[in-house]
Amino acid sequence: MRKAPATLVGAAIIAGAAFWILSKPQPLTDAELSGLSAGDATRGETLFWAGGCASCHAGKDTEGDNKLKLGGGHRLVTAAGTFVTPNISSDAGSGIGDWSGADFANAMLRGISPSGAHLYPAYPYTSYARMSVADIADLWAFMKTLPAVSQPNEGNELSFPFSISRGIGLWKLAYMEPDVEITPEPTDERIARGRYLVEGPGHCGECHTPRTAAGYGGIDYSRWLSGGPAPEGDGRVPNITPSDDGIGSWSEADISYYLETGLTPEYDSVGGSMVSVQQNMAKLPAADREAIAAYLKWIYPVTGDGS
Repeated sequence: MRKAPATLVGAAIIAGAAFWILSKPQPLTDAELSGLSAGDATRGETLFWAGGCASCHAGKDTEGDNKLKLGGGHRLVTAAGTFVTPNISSDAGSGIGDWSGADFANAMLRGISPSGAHLYPAYPYTSYARMSVADIADLWAFMKTLPAVSQPNEGNELSFPFSISRGIGLWKLAYMEPDVEITPEPTDERIARGRYLVEGPGHCGECHTPRTAAGYGGIDYSRWLSGGPAPEGDGRVPNITPSDDGIGSWSEADISYYLETGLTPEYDSVGGSMVSVQQNMAKLPAADREAIAAYLKWIYPVTGDGS
């Protein structure tokens, strides 16, 4: 009769050890970090706008140069709880001013903080992980030119088990797939550029693609960009594939113009959370907006129900 409790304790110890080992953060290796150069801030600015950094980390409804003040503080209310975006300005106290290039690369490509903790995928590193190390270096060079904002960080407000960040290690094992081929390798250089921007820094799939495992899993690549439930609150993020219930009737020129001006072919204006995204896209070179448009017309059309 006394063996049962001992067996349960032993099983719990084994399960705990397995959890700790499997959930261990896996930072970039020295070989992977070897490509982290000094970077070019001019090229990094393009990646900054493509990546939408200001949308989550600048003050709400800011304009002009204030978009470059990345003090954080946005509250993202989800089913898992409330995530509060951190200060990522160059302030050494409350921002990331004391980070190294390797720290920044690990956050972007592996979702790991300088202390070695897992970052929550509300921060879209699952898409940023598709970026090249050279582009990470360029982005980091630009980030270091931005103003310091002394604004303390607020903690996330998450329910159990989401409050256990170590468990994100298991989530990464199941769902973080930076090497999976979402779309075939295009032969057209312009489409290839659009593919990189959409699937990597632009992280469009994070909102425009439904997720597996009741919304808590990874991106369902079989329904790439076919729309899905809004991450916050009610509503649905639209289908942006070239299907009948997507943007199939839009031309490349229509898409490019929308990204530049926020106006649809029907002369409706952009709304909701897409406003800040469009404002970011407007700051890209015209060639990049055209590349994104070409990619969105090239991908396989998927209806909203995934067929």
